[in-house]
Amino acid sequence: MRDPFPIPPIPALARAIQPWADYFELPTLPLHIHEVVLMAAFYFFVGSVVSPILSSRFFPATYSALSRGKKLNWDVHVVSLVQSTTINILALWVMFADDERRNMDWQERVWGYTGAAAMIQAFAAGYFLYDLIITASYLNIFGLGMLAHAISALLVYSFGFRPFVNYYSCNFILWELSSPFLNIHWFFDKLGMTGSRAQLYNGLMLIFTFFSCRLVWGTYQSFLVARDLWTGLHSAPIVLATIASENALAVTFPSQYVRTMQYVSESTNIPVWLAAIYIGANLTLNSLNFYWFFKMIDAVRKRFEPKREVKVAGKGDRDLAATTAVDAIKVVNTDSAELKTRPRRRTILDGEEGDEPPPI
Repeated sequence: MRDPFPIPPIPALARAIQPWADYFELPTLPLHIHEVVLMAAFYFFVGSVVSPILSSRFFPATYSALSRGKKLNWDVHVVSLVQSTTINILALWVMFADDERRNMDWQERVWGYTGAAAMIQAFAAGYFLYDLIITASYLNIFGLGMLAHAISALLVYSFGFRPFVNYYSCNFILWELSSPFLNIHWFFDKLGMTGSRAQLYNGLMLIFTFFSCRLVWGTYQSFLVARDLWTGLHSAPIVLATIASENALAVTFPSQYVRTMQYVSESTNIPVWLAAIYIGANLTLNSLNFYWFFKMIDAVRKRFEPKREVKVAGKGDRDLAATTAVDAIKVVNTDSAELKTRPRRRTILDGEEGDEPPPI
């Protein structure tokens, strides 16, 4: 399937990136660099213009009371909500509409290319470019963990422009089907709706999508990509470009190889370092998904725990009972005051902990 993005490659931008693409062996990057740059610019526009205007209009009391750093964190969550919702819809559409991608064999899943899947890859890279710039610019707010995540995610998605496991770009993007619910959960807390029925329903959807999309679907896709990479490490791609001329007529290939395997040559292979980085990053993220899942369950549960009650046992003696009742009232009043002033213990869903699951 051809790249469905309505704006064609920008020649000047493609020429500017070509030397870097040649040096890092990313032949499809010039075809999609405009999508990376335009999407990064779009996310900056949403975060710096759209979010402040709409947030001030619809939530004036809450948004105006935030400090500069917390406003930035709010705007970043708005961008994450827009991005995760949009890219999930597009990825699902590509998975159902791209016949070439759907009919790929193991060689195509490793070395193949379709314009539509590469567009999803470019959109993700554009978001991670935005994320990298934001986290690096405000390291004191987001921390080293989020910076490391932005760098690693941008690198992993950039490898796809070799092309490399271009097929799996849509599959792994679906990990983020839980991200809209994660962002909405965060906004419920900031809008004073902690423990509300709406947050309960959203929290249940968050746990369900996180478990099904990251733990079940994500682990299954990690197994599939590891299997394909293992096969690719122990064999070379067999396409017309790699067949000796005297044997060319004796070999048949699927007709779509002309388009999907056009970037494969005699020197095409899977470097061991590339497979190791990809599998290592995948294992790390899968481990974090399991860790975050149990943290999420704990965080959602704490929001709906019943309030603690103080009970004072009565005595048989009337005078002592009266004295005890007075003392009990004082204890309850004091404890209530403490409950009102004591800050709620922060959890992973507050979005400002070091181990917060990245929105994408």
